[in-house]
Amino acid sequence: MQVSVKKSDKEKLILEGFVTIIAGPCAIESWEQLDTIAGIVKKSGLNFLRGGAFKPRTSPYSFQGLEHQGLELLNEVGRKYGLKTVTEVTEAETVEETAKYVDVLQIGTRNMSNFALLKKVGKVAHEQNKTVILKRGWASTIKEWLLAVEYISSAGDVEIVLCERGIRTFEPYTRFTLDLSAVPVIKKLSKLPIIIDPSHAVGQSDLVIPMSRAAIAVGADGLIVEIHNEPEKALCDGQQSLDEKQTKEMLHQVEYIAKFFGKMIR
Repeated sequence: MQVSVKKSDKEKLILEGFVTIIAGPCAIESWEQLDTIAGIVKKSGLNFLRGGAFKPRTSPYSFQGLEHQGLELLNEVGRKYGLKTVTEVTEAETVEETAKYVDVLQIGTRNMSNFALLKKVGKVAHEQNKTVILKRGWASTIKEWLLAVEYISSAGDVEIVLCERGIRTFEPYTRFTLDLSAVPVIKKLSKLPIIIDPSHAVGQSDLVIPMSRAAIAVGADGLIVEIHNEPEKALCDGQQSLDEKQTKEMLHQVEYIAKFFGKMIR
């Protein structure tokens, strides 16, 4: 029988007095690409590296990720730089395998209502002491989002972090509409931490920095942002990925706002 070990405060994704920034590529493409980006993350003073290994894409002809090889690369590069790792799980059958390689299991917008996956992730996260990020479905209400949390938490004590990543509206200019009002609403209705994904919400790199500022100003506990060493060559979502210079500027601006609230970035 597996025995869960309660996560210490230092191991948690969200810490009181800090704004947590998770950064990395939408998709892991190669060791060289991930190693370069991890170096940027480490140099920036951050602690969490994200990277997609299994990529559910709208088009079946788009790059679908390196799958198992991607998990191995994320684990290897994360250990090299001393970074905690974050990746998305897409199927209940791959949750246990994925958990062997990463620290944080992310459930994407397409799977917020995949209840079999939610329950499996909750069980594995409880047993293996993993954190879970639950993204809001792009057409889901806040009530539905919070009820999805219950499927995960039913397995036992798990650190669950909500992620607002934009919802679908009639506005076509941005990829989705970032619902920043969800932050104070979530804090009013629950005790769960909430982070913002500005990259998927706006879909354009030049809009990511202002929305990152706004997210921290409205009280978000952190950000999950897509960065790339060569966005113009990215196999996935290059148009919304920050390059190294933009990443530095984003962190500078976010840090300024975080300090206003007496917080530090990590």
